[in-house]
Amino acid sequence: MKYEKWTVALAALGAVSLASAARAEEKASTAVTAMTPTTIGGYVDTSAQWNMGTGSANPAAYKFNTPSKANGFNLDVIQLTLDKALDEQPWSAGYHVDLWAGPDANVLHTASTGTANDFAIRQAYIALNTPVGNGLDWKVGVFDSIIGYESIETPSNPNYTRSYGHSMEPQTHTGVLASYRFCDVVSMKAGVADTTGPWINLRDPQGNSETYKTWMAALTLTAPSSLGFLSGSTLTAGIVNGFDPNPVHSTVAGAYAMGDRQTSLYLGSAIATPIKDLSLGASFDYVNIRQMEGETWSLAGYASYKATDKLSLHLRGEYVKDSLGFFSEHYDAAGLNGPATGTPGTIDTAASSSHIMAYTATVQYDLWKNVISRVELRWDHSCDNHRSFGGNVQGAPALENSWLLAANIAYRF
Repeated sequence: MKYEKWTVALAALGAVSLASAARAEEKASTAVTAMTPTTIGGYVDTSAQWNMGTGSANPAAYKFNTPSKANGFNLDVIQLTLDKALDEQPWSAGYHVDLWAGPDANVLHTASTGTANDFAIRQAYIALNTPVGNGLDWKVGVFDSIIGYESIETPSNPNYTRSYGHSMEPQTHTGVLASYRFCDVVSMKAGVADTTGPWINLRDPQGNSETYKTWMAALTLTAPSSLGFLSGSTLTAGIVNGFDPNPVHSTVAGAYAMGDRQTSLYLGSAIATPIKDLSLGASFDYVNIRQMEGETWSLAGYASYKATDKLSLHLRGEYVKDSLGFFSEHYDAAGLNGPATGTPGTIDTAASSSHIMAYTATVQYDLWKNVISRVELRWDHSCDNHRSFGGNVQGAPALENSWLLAANIAYRF
């Protein structure tokens, strides 16, 4: 066996034996071989926000829009990704890990203890291939939800802020997911998990049947090249059904309690157009809680236009009907969800809005390599003449409209 020069020198001095050095170098070689196919990536996401109006204690309740981000500069999140993708060989294996650090990790809320902190596991799964038909792929561990038009990753979305539809969707599951492509046109995903998430390893908190789990399925149709300009367009329908341990909504009486059974339905499409640089999209999200009367749903439309190699324009319009009080909670002084006024543990119905309209316009200009830089203007409007937004920490919401001007810079590595 060939030894490194420094190893031979240490052996001559009696500091190490050649036998132990051989075992150490063999282990190191094995570790390097195992890590060789692994790629490291991620992104750093920052923002600056100006919340126009009186007070910012009760911002619009879409995901990651917390009072602490208002009227200042923000580090949103750092994502570190480790990935070993499946190769073309049968019975291939790999893994994928997404780690989050920063304030948005508190909102991700995947901690197995149920407590928020600045560090979180977004995804951590083993990828496996079984040579069945065209190849059946598996994810075993913690993985993103299979439904939704938008991604949990800010740089992957056309807009900086999230839609209400994305905010009501399941986020992270702990379980097993299978993916299969029948042909170039039809593909499907199906899986089973502990709960609808996001807490990792959490079981049914109500102690129901040990066989009751969360199940999910999604079917995607992709337009073939024979359809001309529509080639590559997609239509996805999906469902997630199970117990919801959501830490935000479970604390508010009048919304729903931890462990209620929840069904989430999704229908979304990304549409190519005859105009080369113009793309359209649409999404419909629906949530039903077994023990609650009513429903919450969102309908959103998207348009993106690539004006130049560096400049792109993105628009989103959304209408929300919220009969479940899904977005009715407001923020308390600690920055956690809770009623704005009234008895603790109840929704302030005078300040709640069951109908919301939101419009978002984003201008993105990629001046630097690997950097996404954009400016966004967003308007959220309460259609019920309720003062649902703004206000100071000690008072009720003071505004029917929420205006946000934001700048977002993210670096992918």
